[in-house]
Amino acid sequence: MNAVTLGPAGTYSHRAARAVAAEVSFRESVTAIVDAVASGEFERGVVPIENSIEGSVTESLDALADYDVAVTREVVTPIRHALLAQDEEFEAVASHSQALAQCRNWLEANYPDAGLEAVASTARGVERAREDARVAGIGHPDNAGDDLEILAADIQDRTSNATRFLVVAPESARSDAGGKTTLIVYPNANYPGLLLELLEAFADRNLNLSRIESRPSGERLGDYLFHFDVDAGLYEDHMAAAVRDIEAIADKGWVKVLGSYDTEHVLD
Repeated sequence: MNAVTLGPAGTYSHRAARAVAAEVSFRESVTAIVDAVASGEFERGVVPIENSIEGSVTESLDALADYDVAVTREVVTPIRHALLAQDEEFEAVASHSQALAQCRNWLEANYPDAGLEAVASTARGVERAREDARVAGIGHPDNAGDDLEILAADIQDRTSNATRFLVVAPESARSDAGGKTTLIVYPNANYPGLLLELLEAFADRNLNLSRIESRPSGERLGDYLFHFDVDAGLYEDHMAAAVRDIEAIADKGWVKVLGSYDTEHVLD
């Protein structure tokens, strides 16, 4: 099986993808990853969906809504950020915007005068540090290699820092089996009690929502779609009934069921 994820080699996405496939290729954006899977170019894609400090990755949410794919697995991995540089004399810190945000307090306390440079991935930030002695990168300490110093380890603002990755597959791979289900709902409507109706479809059946998120639909200002993660599989009768209710409520819009899946914890 081949998989595609955020590159270059050495990103946290790469570490998660190695739990999915031995052969891993890279793209520079989440949208490009999901597009490559939807088109059949790759069998699987691995995209970050949520971080315990910074919350949801909006590009992933939007890509899942825009492309016809399935979710077949969830991979959760701890995030250990280190500051990597050629030496202490650097002027800027480069990394993915999420990594910079996850280390915001530490950076302000220790390097308040350093500029921040958002790049496509943590590995790209480490590459910048290798290329330019004026730049430090934030990435996994294993990425230091022989040419960079680990100036500080575990610099994330919270020690519990972890990221959820979703494994996306062609739509035909969607499964009803698993302990969690993800669906996206576009009601194409706006009236008092709409969100309550959607939530009651789950609450009335004692179904737990582990995540709910709204995103602009892109159709018009003030128009939204909703992402739901539910702690149940589609094979369960009460979950299937909830989806039917949701489809009836959103009869003027659409409901995209990405499938049911299980969670894997990767500690590497």
